[in-house]
Amino acid sequence: MRSVLLALVLLVAASLPGGAKVKMTVLADGTPFIYNESPTQHAARVATRMAPVPQSTIEEMIDSSARANGLDPRLVRAMVQVESGYNQKALSAKGAMGLMQLMPATAELMGVADPYDPGQNLRAGAGYFKRLLRRFAGKLELALAGYNAGPDVVERYGGVPPFAETADYVARVLHLYRGDPLPPALAPKPVRKGRRTYVITTPDHHILITTDPSGAH
Repeated sequence: MRSVLLALVLLVAASLPGGAKVKMTVLADGTPFIYNESPTQHAARVATRMAPVPQSTIEEMIDSSARANGLDPRLVRAMVQVESGYNQKALSAKGAMGLMQLMPATAELMGVADPYDPGQNLRAGAGYFKRLLRRFAGKLELALAGYNAGPDVVERYGGVPPFAETADYVARVLHLYRGDPLPPALAPKPVRKGRRTYVITTPDHHILITTDPSGAH
């Protein structure tokens, strides 16, 4: 089964433009879920500095959506960068969509017809975040945690919930927005050069990933 899934990943990868990075996870119901992001988008999501907005029209939409909701455009930029790396077609394994990774329920709540439309997505994301700021009395950390994990969860825990994903999200956004230090676990690591990897089909028709081009190992 793993060989079949890997072969499927490789087949999808071969058809994606721009060297998009293919990822695969398994949903709660056991369904394999394959999605992609380009190396540039991935680098933006995990960057320790604010990345350039790839399109001037997107930057203008971010600014207008932020200002319409009384938010600092730099904060919304930081959220978009960490959420999607400016990937307008981003889709997470949990179903979050577009630039600000709107969940289906949030998109419905905010009256979004097309969550992949940049303008609609940014207006809804900024508007929803403004609601969270009001709900949490202007406390930025709690509003960000609510955006990631859900406001009910934040209230249930009485603060940022003890989830690695949420803690990482809050830390990354605040680092980009106001320069807060990143936890050691999120600090950039030195790049180590590894051996080249080869994908080989064995005589018995299995797919082998190896550092040996001969396939002997």
